[in-house]
Amino acid sequence: MNLYEHTIVARQDTSPAQVKQLTEKYSKIVEKNEGEIVQTEDWGLLNLAYIIKKNKKGIYMHFKIKGSGKIIDELEKNEAIDKNLLRYMTVKVKKFNLEAKYFSKKEEYEKKEYKREYNRD
Repeated sequence: MNLYEHTIVARQDTSPAQVKQLTEKYSKIVEKNEGEIVQTEDWGLLNLAYIIKKNKKGIYMHFKIKGSGKIIDELEKNEAIDKNLLRYMTVKVKKFNLEAKYFSKKEEYEKKEYKREYNRD
C-alpha cells in the first residue's frame, strides 16, 4: 500500500453544500477502487498565489489516502473533467503526520507552542 496526500482547490464561489458533495464524491471514488481515506481536512478559503480562471481565492480540501496508484489515476481523471475545481495535486509520502494542523487558527498554534515550551522545563 502506498501513502498519498491529495489536495484539491475548488472555485471560490462554491457553496458549503457543494464542497461537502465534492468531498463525498472523491471519497467514494477512493473506496470504490479499494483504497482508504485516512483523514480529510477542509482548509477553507485561501488566497491563490496567482489568478486561475479569474479566481483570486480557492477553497482547499486535503485528503490523506492509503492505496495503489490506480486510485490516483482514477481521481485525477475525474478531477480533470470537474468544472468546480481549479487545481489538484497528489504527493506520495513515506508516512502521514496526522497531528499537524497546517491551517489552524494562529491563537491555537501559539497556545500549543507555549505548552510545549512550558512542559520542557
